[in-house]
Amino acid sequence: MTPLAPRLAESLNGALHRLFAERPGLHLLGEDVADPYGGAFKVTRGLSDRHPGRVLSTPISENGLAGVAAGLALAGDEVVAEVMFGDFAALVFDPVLNLISKSVTMYGRRLPMPVVLRCPVGGRRGYGPTHSQSVQKHFVGMPNLALYELSPFHDPYGLLAHALDHGPALLFEDKVLYTRRAYADGVVDEHFRSSLTGDAAGWAHVTPVDGAAPDVVLLCPGGVAHRALAAAHLLRERGVTAHLLVPGRLYPLDIEPVLPLLERPALVAVAEESTAGGTWGSDIAALVYERLWPRLRAPVLRLSSADSIIPAARHLEDRVLLGERHIAEAVADRLGTLAAPAARSVAEPVAEVAAESVSVPLAVPLVVPKLNSNDTHYLVTGWLAEDGARVEAGAPLVELETSKAVEEIEAPAAGYLRISAGAGTEVEVGAVIAELHELAPPLNRAAGSGPGSEAPATIAAYATAGGGDEPPAAPAQAAQPAQARPPAEPSPADQRTYVLDRVQRGTAAVVSRAHKEVPAAFTAVEVCVDALLARLRLLSEESGAEVGVPEAVVKAVAAVHDRFGHLFGSLVDDRTVALAETPHVAVTIDAGRGLYTPVIRDCASRSIADIADDLMDFRMKAWRGGDFTTSELDGGTITISINTEADVVFVQPIVMWPQLCMLSVGGLRRQLALHDGVLATTTVVVLGLAYDHRVVNGAEAVAFLRAVADNLREPDRLDQLVA
Repeated sequence: MTPLAPRLAESLNGALHRLFAERPGLHLLGEDVADPYGGAFKVTRGLSDRHPGRVLSTPISENGLAGVAAGLALAGDEVVAEVMFGDFAALVFDPVLNLISKSVTMYGRRLPMPVVLRCPVGGRRGYGPTHSQSVQKHFVGMPNLALYELSPFHDPYGLLAHALDHGPALLFEDKVLYTRRAYADGVVDEHFRSSLTGDAAGWAHVTPVDGAAPDVVLLCPGGVAHRALAAAHLLRERGVTAHLLVPGRLYPLDIEPVLPLLERPALVAVAEESTAGGTWGSDIAALVYERLWPRLRAPVLRLSSADSIIPAARHLEDRVLLGERHIAEAVADRLGTLAAPAARSVAEPVAEVAAESVSVPLAVPLVVPKLNSNDTHYLVTGWLAEDGARVEAGAPLVELETSKAVEEIEAPAAGYLRISAGAGTEVEVGAVIAELHELAPPLNRAAGSGPGSEAPATIAAYATAGGGDEPPAAPAQAAQPAQARPPAEPSPADQRTYVLDRVQRGTAAVVSRAHKEVPAAFTAVEVCVDALLARLRLLSEESGAEVGVPEAVVKAVAAVHDRFGHLFGSLVDDRTVALAETPHVAVTIDAGRGLYTPVIRDCASRSIADIADDLMDFRMKAWRGGDFTTSELDGGTITISINTEADVVFVQPIVMWPQLCMLSVGGLRRQLALHDGVLATTTVVVLGLAYDHRVVNGAEAVAFLRAVADNLREPDRLDQLVA
């Protein structure tokens, strides 16, 4: 198996270590950059221990640390300074504008100012309005100041070295890149490859493997490159070929090397995460107009995030920040507009066609899809377009709440929306909840549909959060207004009740089905984890990820897949087991009344640090209200029930049909034990395995648990799993 490229945070750390070894006059400044913390994103770990006296953790004053950096540079040293969040670059703006950049030419001769300010920027981490901004545009055009941006196509060492040699400079680092891996050896994926144009800070050119000429060229810096690449895949499915150009240096602008690439396509587009106005993309567009106006086939398409502060809630953040679907839809729409006039000659008359001579459907129904295997009904939580509004095909249209997640359903076609199931309605799989009309239909606000409607919510007479494929006991009735239902029987005065929410009812359905259908058996083993805990503490320091026993268990379970493949299978029928080629491990996350089982993909080939990042992301989603997608909750081949609270001895899990096994992890417990005749304390954890006794026998369950336990007991074996 080809080794994975390091994560970009690790590459940045390695680049700093290499620069410190090569440049004895290099210093590092920043808040909490010294060991053992190693910076907010662990990019500077290990530097202060290896280079004492050259790494300074400063007070919380970005203005002050920028001034110290300027002073060191004027004295002949080199400086890399970390601004913990790029949003705080507003506090270094004054020393950058009036001291650092001006000192280059302010003293009668040109002075080198080898200062690089590192600025983590960007959203999609749920950090909120003041920790998620892309502030690059505020520094564009400052004399003597160079701007660079980290990307998955550029070597961090090359960018930092180039910035120090051509400084003063700011290096912007999109935070979403820290846990992602660089693209090595020009290979992006099965459909795209990349090459570097120019020096270490030049342009990365991403092209289709088949060498197809572009319909559109997307210029996209930093973390937007991943979204532009995803958009290129979406466009490819529509028959549109996209090339990407990703700069290593944003400013001074050097567009000469890629000008020939911008003459070919039907469309040139610039995508960046900042809000519009006074941006790098605007300057790029102006330069393209200056140099290529006679040969451009269309105006440059500029794509930015919404004119808004950045919310902390993930679903709202996704609506504000530029995403791959925004890019793909905007490009497809513009290309469609460009193509339409070319379909006929200017002098050619348009043929008149009578409406009755063409067979056109009067309306396209919006049908409730099957979103998971547990539910037969979903809740309409809200419409994303007004009743009667014109919507485009593929636009997010309605949110449906399942027992596990809230899913956005897209418009199946373009048309005028007519809603028939308002917010708050329970709807069956297969039900028609709206229609998309070619012509605008008359509105019927009395139906209580659409955002802002004042009509009362409705509820179906039959509703359930689960039940698998079994039919309901009674057929669903038409939705009725809540106030029209007969009053419930009065409860005793001293009786207190509450109604299970959809997540709880979904959990109940899964548990009921498991107990009803699966003849489960249970086995448990106790594992000493002293050596494991010591190794995990070291691994957390080395990787910057919060790595604990749950992450180690996920990796240990995935590592035995090749020996116990049938325990990762699923029942097709009473006689047939479907085996899984890759272990996808589901984990339980309990967020109060909501129990979720998101899936960590392809655990066998991934490091524990990567698994820890996924688990942390899942925990954050659960705590924010369970904004999981269906793809994040489906496809598990085995489940791990995490119950690591103190004093939990063991937990007997269920088997989640159609899986065959669930493993439980109890809490850490200290106990006395004899080691070579000496009484000592040790830390243990109990692993339990519930398994479908039709497929797995007791001996196999014990052997499986022993293999997982062996992976946890021996740090050397764990090291092999980390590799």
